[in-house]
Formats: sequence, structure tokens, C-alpha cells
Amino acid sequence: MESIWQNHKGVVIGLAIAIVAVLSSIFVTPETKQAVIVRNGKPIDVVNKFRPDLDYGNTGAGVWYRVPLIDRVVFVSRQILAVDMQRQEVLSRDQRRLEVDAYARYRVIDPTRLVQTAGSTARVEEQLRPILNSVLRQRLGTRSFQALLTAERGAAMNEIKEGLDKEAREYGVQVIDVRIKRADLPAGRPLETAYTRMETARKQESDTIRAQGSKAAQIIRAEAEAEAAQTYAAAFNKDPNFYDFYRAMQSYDTVFSNDSDNSSIVLSPDNEYLRQFRGTGR
Repeated sequence: MESIWQNHKGVVIGLAIAIVAVLSSIFVTPETKQAVIVRNGKPIDVVNKFRPDLDYGNTGAGVWYRVPLIDRVVFVSRQILAVDMQRQEVLSRDQRRLEVDAYARYRVIDPTRLVQTAGSTARVEEQLRPILNSVLRQRLGTRSFQALLTAERGAAMNEIKEGLDKEAREYGVQVIDVRIKRADLPAGRPLETAYTRMETARKQESDTIRAQGSKAAQIIRAEAEAEAAQTYAAAFNKDPNFYDFYRAMQSYDTVFSNDSDNSSIVLSPDNEYLRQFRGTGR
């Protein structure tokens, strides 16, 4: 071995240098990454760049090369990423406060611009977070408190996405979606005031429904009494004797069936009030 090393020392060293040079000149780009080759501080090429019209596996991922000691490789994700907004208080158009927790999903579509402006996706998130906070406050501030708690919030989210996407394009990023994870009333006095307001509104609604029901009942009762009076009148016109008998029976039932006291009624047999008991109606 010593004789071989002494006789072929130069060849072995040269071979080792060549292997190191080859290994340092190649790199592997995975499917989930975009590789930006930077030379002297300027991007010169992009490997496996995201293209919406091409599927994974067809954009150039795999083994690539660079100039050792001169070129630097910056990897940028091709996946959909998310940036979370810090929970903050938003003031609605009608001066009502709401605590909002939101997030945005984005994708890097121009890695060259991203490397030039931010350097990495971590720096991009640092830049996007305050922009999202600002756009969110501005857009939600033009909406009423009720709109922020209903389905109308979707229109505001679209406006926020468009505004944030316009700012994000400066960093080579496309904003895909913006969503509110949670929207709550601030704790303390505002929340108690909101509960009181909601309770008052529900009570007013129940009072209105109860009044409408009472009105409808009165109308139904009046219509029924009018119909009954018409029926009585029709019956009286057809048979006055029967009507007189019927009314007398009602009167007897009211007078003689009252057991609320021990009163006694004394009448002569020929009293006009008892004429129906004589069987002739006279």
C-alpha cells in the first residue's frame, strides 16, 4: 500500500479532488421545492419552477448542477403555505368591536422575485403578516357589525384576498384564500352589553309575537261571535217559539244551577218567568 501511495499519490489526490468537485457541483431538487440558483447575489436560473399548467413530476425536479464556490442554491416551497394573523380587535362601521383571528393561504409563483425581495419564505411571512392585519382592519371597518357575523362576511373576505394578493405580488407570491378562523366579542363590558342588547331584542320580538297572537285571537273570537249571532238570528226567524224556548233554558241553567251560595228563589206557579215549565210556552 505504501508503494502504491508513493507511486500514485498525485493520481489519488487528483481523483479525490475531482470527486469532491463533482459532488459539490450537483444538487437534488425535490418535487416539493423550487431551487433558485444565485450567482454573485443575482438569481440566474430556477429549477422545478411552479407552473399551473403542469403536473408534479413534469417541471424538472431531480438532479441539477451548479458552479462550485460561485453558485448558491436557495430552496423555495412549491406547496400551499399559510400565514397566521395575530389576534386583533377590529372596529366595524357602526363602531362595534370584534376580536378577529384570521389566516391567509399563499403559493410562491415567482421564486426569483421572492429571493430578490425577501430572501426566503420565512421573511415573506414576516412581510405579509402586517399587510394582512392592515388590509383586514380596513376592509372589515367598512362593514357593519351584523355583516361580520353572517354569511355577508364572504364578500368582505374576497375583498381582503384581492387587496392582500395585490401587495403579495411584489414578493412573487399569489394569495389563494383568506379566512377568519374565529370572531368573538371582546371580553368584559362590551360582551355583557351585547348580551343585554340581544336579550332585549329577543324580549321585544316575543312581545311582538304575543301581541300579534292576541290580536289574531280577538279577530277570530269576534268573527265566531258574529257567525253565532247570525245563526241565532236565522234560527229565530225560522222558528220563534224554539228560539224562545232555547233562550229560556239557558236562563234557567244560569239561575238555578248556581251553587255558589244557599239562596232561595220563591216564585208563584203562574209567574211569567216559568212559562216554559207549563209546557205551552205561554
